[in-house]
Amino acid sequence: MPGPTEIEVRALLFDMDGTLLDSTPAVEATWRYYGSKYDLDLHQVLRTSHGVRTVDNLRKWCGITDPTELRDATEEFEGMIVQEAKELQAAGKDGLVSLPGVVDMLNKLNTSPIPLWAIITSATNVYASAALPTAKIPAPPKLITGDDVTHGKPHPEPYLVGAKALDADVKDCVVFEDAPSGVKSGVASGAKVIATCTSHTRDQLQGLGATWIVTDLTKVTVELLDGRVKMTIDETP
Repeated sequence: MPGPTEIEVRALLFDMDGTLLDSTPAVEATWRYYGSKYDLDLHQVLRTSHGVRTVDNLRKWCGITDPTELRDATEEFEGMIVQEAKELQAAGKDGLVSLPGVVDMLNKLNTSPIPLWAIITSATNVYASAALPTAKIPAPPKLITGDDVTHGKPHPEPYLVGAKALDADVKDCVVFEDAPSGVKSGVASGAKVIATCTSHTRDQLQGLGATWIVTDLTKVTVELLDGRVKMTIDETP
């Protein structure tokens, strides 16, 4: 395994669920409800749905195609995740929580007078706007949600839109992702990609094109330069 790598880039583009926050217990509880309602193979759904827009998952797995029904079901699904998370937290369990190293890194990035980072999530704006404060994640300079793109991950559009929102060349950006669909999206956009082993194993993330694979964001440190970010990346497990 190589030693730490240092790079300098214009901006950092972060996925949300699984990369910045852990929503697994609330998401799985919501999918159990939908699994019962639509007679789904939950193992198959949970194995492949992570990192994909809710609207795309509901179309694929639940067979919902009517635009109005699909919109309402998406709002219901993501609202249920937040509600489940709050109930879990009220019971003293994990609902929506920030992942290791996340809050310190983002707070440091937010001290820059120039926006240096954005969140690029497959979730809707309604869900993201509720999930971030619930998990106590600092507000990003730019938030790109599934509502802001025509094509969701693994298509490159989400990260191309994110880079543009920061007035950055996507090739001068680093994408942080935890799911295969998101890694593929970042790679296809032309950005460098750091894959985090926070929802998938290192073996599951190998061979997808990520430049680096790290355990979590405690393996990445940032230093603010003049409108840029210097990063040190440690790939050791």
